[in-house]
Amino acid sequence: MQPHVVPHHHPDTGTWSYVVADRETRKAALIDPVLDFDAKSARTATASAQQLLESAREHGYEVRWLLETHAHADHLSAAQWLKQQLPDATLAIGAGIRDVQRTFAPTLDAEGTLATDGSQFDRLLGDDEEFRIGALPARAIPVPGHTRDSLAYLIGDALFTGDSLFMPDAGTARCDFPGGDAATLYRSIRRLYDTLADTTRVFVCHDYGANGRAVACETTIGAQKRGNIHVRDGVGEADFVQLRTARDATLAMPALILPALQVNLRGGTLPAPERNGIRYLKLPLDQL
Repeated sequence: MQPHVVPHHHPDTGTWSYVVADRETRKAALIDPVLDFDAKSARTATASAQQLLESAREHGYEVRWLLETHAHADHLSAAQWLKQQLPDATLAIGAGIRDVQRTFAPTLDAEGTLATDGSQFDRLLGDDEEFRIGALPARAIPVPGHTRDSLAYLIGDALFTGDSLFMPDAGTARCDFPGGDAATLYRSIRRLYDTLADTTRVFVCHDYGANGRAVACETTIGAQKRGNIHVRDGVGEADFVQLRTARDATLAMPALILPALQVNLRGGTLPAPERNGIRYLKLPLDQL
């Protein structure tokens, strides 16, 4: 079965969000929605999330799922704002979010308000757990390595990889965050290659226009196997680990990692107002 996929690009963070729908039943999911955030002024906005919502409504789709591929470190999630607009939609993420919450709570939760049981989400999806979007079969495929909670969603013939796989000429996600592991990511990607048809459509979560080309979001499993610059047929685990580790050592921390994790570990919920009525994101000094 082939879902209707409507991609939306967020140029400030290079993020792709998606409306994914069953044309027959008109039921839909929104994947990896972005909350606009200007780090210089610390202002949030919902224009990008509103665009996703309007896109679904323009097509006559009823959004029943809000799906996160993992707790992102490069953008703030708009899941809670969308949940307010769509109270009947189910907000879901992988059950591994509990491990990520426990990892970062000591650094980012000085006041002990972060529940580490995943209760900020409506549903925690287990490895290879199946669900449906209308009549479309969907499966939460574990792809740890970039983070411990990383999932890829296989919806009909379309795979949404989160940050694990990028476009073939851009390679793979970094593995140097706490809980990340390059060997684990290699095995996760090889499992996708070995179990999914070459014709499976692949939709990435990030693209920055490698080598000056226009940004893109769609490829196939076959194209990844033939041409991914980091993991393709013929590249072994040890070679990938060496390449990925060397590359990660050159990368700066994502610009929004501290504000993003404070929000995303809470399912997109912004911090509660303090006594003066203002919400604050806090920066732990000398910790990362």
